[in-house]
Amino acid sequence: MNKSVAPSRWRRIIPVVFITYSLAYLDRANFGFGAAGGMAEDLHITAAISSLLGSLFFLGYFFFQIPGVYYAAKKSARTLIFWSLIFWGIFAMATGLIGNIKILALIRFMLGVVESAVFPSMLLLLSRWFTRAERSRANTFLIFGNPVTILWMSVFSGYLINALGWRWMFILEGIPAIIWAFIWWRLVDDNPKEAQWLNQEEKDALEDALKKEQETIRPVKNYLSAFKSRVVILLCLLYALWSIGVSGFVICLPSIINAAPEVGIVETGWLSAFPYLLAILGMITVSYFSDKTLKRKIFVWPFLLAGAICFYCSYLVDKNNFWLSFALLSVAGMAMYIPYGPFFATITEILPSNVAGGAIALINSFGALGSFAGSFLVGYLNGTTGGFDASYIFMAGSLLFSAIIAIISLKEKEKSKEQQPLPFNLQPTVK
Repeated sequence: MNKSVAPSRWRRIIPVVFITYSLAYLDRANFGFGAAGGMAEDLHITAAISSLLGSLFFLGYFFFQIPGVYYAAKKSARTLIFWSLIFWGIFAMATGLIGNIKILALIRFMLGVVESAVFPSMLLLLSRWFTRAERSRANTFLIFGNPVTILWMSVFSGYLINALGWRWMFILEGIPAIIWAFIWWRLVDDNPKEAQWLNQEEKDALEDALKKEQETIRPVKNYLSAFKSRVVILLCLLYALWSIGVSGFVICLPSIINAAPEVGIVETGWLSAFPYLLAILGMITVSYFSDKTLKRKIFVWPFLLAGAICFYCSYLVDKNNFWLSFALLSVAGMAMYIPYGPFFATITEILPSNVAGGAIALINSFGALGSFAGSFLVGYLNGTTGGFDASYIFMAGSLLFSAIIAIISLKEKEKSKEQQPLPFNLQPTVK
């Protein structure tokens, strides 16, 4: 088999899924900037209420992932994501139009509902288009939508709030999702056999490679059997603890920076972007070596441990030494983002295609639960203690336990790979 199978997949699919997830992350992550940029003051939102509003997104995100992914797996991920784009754009814009906290709470919850199945559905979609030797890189390009969005959103939102106010920031940043829905519908196909832009030889080669991969994976009867497996349960717990650190970091970083002397909202935007720039560089490097070596575990737990150490060192640093504390937080942010590609590649390698989508949704649901806890508790701790020390300890502890679980849970997967090596070699060229 030719080593370069349908290289046009990378040019056609990857930019589209990247932009789609980027827009999803824009409309969930700009809430922290809105709160710091005047929304909390205008709507008389306390620190505790602000934490609750920020975390309600993840509650909606938690409850509706599995039904959404079930539809994507059995019917169409393309259709699901099309309608999700339209509705989350509407809810994102509505955030800038309301003046009632109760309505704002409902909007945040519904935004989580309509975005809930997008990420696992796109991971499922990528597993139908990219092989095991490509999957960490493909997943990483998708997940780039997270740090890349926060990088430019941090700067852009700071300028928008400064020039037009927080309401216009939400309105203007919600419109692109609705427009993009129709571009998504035009460019994406659910699987290779539906793609008119591939010739028959490319379709057959790719389908054959993916079919052979499935033959090396132990069959699992249904979703319930997958959900009860020890490794899936451990991965759910791992991702929940990991997400506590990530969501706490995303929510409180603008406030940490803005609390420094003589730092305004525009400077906060520029400084907030720096950790995500580091994350992008780290993710590119790690996903490349993970696919090159076909190893996953060694590219997950060391970085989670590094994030825990950096948060703990931030707690120890003199509070007057802003730049050292900022450097440690930047490394922590980078370390938490680096393992995403290898981590999600493991799921489609240990579970067959009939249950992989549901398992991804379950694991991501627990990640949403962790994000709910992280965004709420970090905000609550910051508000009640008047500082960030308690939050640093909380996030450090969560990441430490997630690293330990990664060492335990990913061991089974690597043994399984050794026992059942793939019967073919496919290393596509990225063009």
